[in-house]
Amino acid sequence: MKHSPNIQRFLTNWRDEMNSAALYDALAAAEVEPTRKEIFQQLAESERSHARIWLHRLDANGVTMPRFSFDFKTRLLRQLIRWFGPGFVINSVAAAEFADRNKYAGQPDAAELSGEERGHAAIVQAIASGPIDGPTIAEAEPWHNGVSSGNDLRAAVLGANDGLVSNFCLIMGVAGAGVAPHTVLLTGVAGLLAGAMSMALGEWLSVTNARELASSQIAKEAEELEQTPEAEKHELILIYRAKGLPKADAERIANSIMKDKTVALDALTREELGIDPKEMGGNPWRAATTSFVLFSLGALMPVLPFLLFNGWLAMGGSVVLSALALLLVGAVTSLFNGRTAGFSALRQLLTAGVCAAVTFGMGHVFGAALS
Repeated sequence: MKHSPNIQRFLTNWRDEMNSAALYDALAAAEVEPTRKEIFQQLAESERSHARIWLHRLDANGVTMPRFSFDFKTRLLRQLIRWFGPGFVINSVAAAEFADRNKYAGQPDAAELSGEERGHAAIVQAIASGPIDGPTIAEAEPWHNGVSSGNDLRAAVLGANDGLVSNFCLIMGVAGAGVAPHTVLLTGVAGLLAGAMSMALGEWLSVTNARELASSQIAKEAEELEQTPEAEKHELILIYRAKGLPKADAERIANSIMKDKTVALDALTREELGIDPKEMGGNPWRAATTSFVLFSLGALMPVLPFLLFNGWLAMGGSVVLSALALLLVGAVTSLFNGRTAGFSALRQLLTAGVCAAVTFGMGHVFGAALS
């Protein structure tokens, strides 16, 4: 049934708030740190109170209570929270809240909600950035570890996308040359292995170099802490003041931290160098293995049909399976680009499809020339 613009807006707002409440419920259920759990619970209740406002307006306009079901983003994020914990998705949640912080700015009848939505965005951004006050700075390893993994979702999606797009284009280019199906299959498998090993080696080198650099920086910081402790304390004070703490609070926290050199080095490493001493940039072998697996999964999609079929059936299967995978990858990228899942999926399919069409055409031209 078609609704008037106002009714449709009320429905959209109600669904948005219900999805947000469900997401914060999932974060609260998975969170182990009491303060953050309480914050997530309060955010969930606030979103439910917003939803009730729109539900009352729907009721006042004679619209019966609509049926609610989670949208794609909420379903995916809730599942990822259950599997990997809040830290895995908190950056994506923060980015989405930031993108939606002014969603009520153009709605005169929602002026009282606009400020609250901006407040929600600021709160989640603060959570994603980690704690900045008191002794928790030096005691928050689990949360810092969670935050450091907050970009894992983005990295996972991009890793799989690299394998998918590169091997899809490679296979289309070779197939365009008119070679035998077994040659296309061999090319696809070789492209999968070569690309996956290249990505894995690149990740290993990147993380190893980052760890070595972090070690040297921490050693230098420890030396400075021994030789010029007052200067290091002053640096901490300035850092905390730059983060918005009053001068008295910044000095009190810095004085407390500097009483223990181990705690002081930990705080300086995190705050001045931006390094988590427990992670040191990550595990190079884990990064390499993860990169290899994710790239391989993406690169496998256009290859699979050539393992099962021959001729144009294999070619068509490769295109269809790759297109479905591209739509899925595009939909998942909507978690951190602020766009809708449909728009992101279609954009991903079109851009990768154009690249594959170009390589197919070039393969056809060069294949004909060489033959």
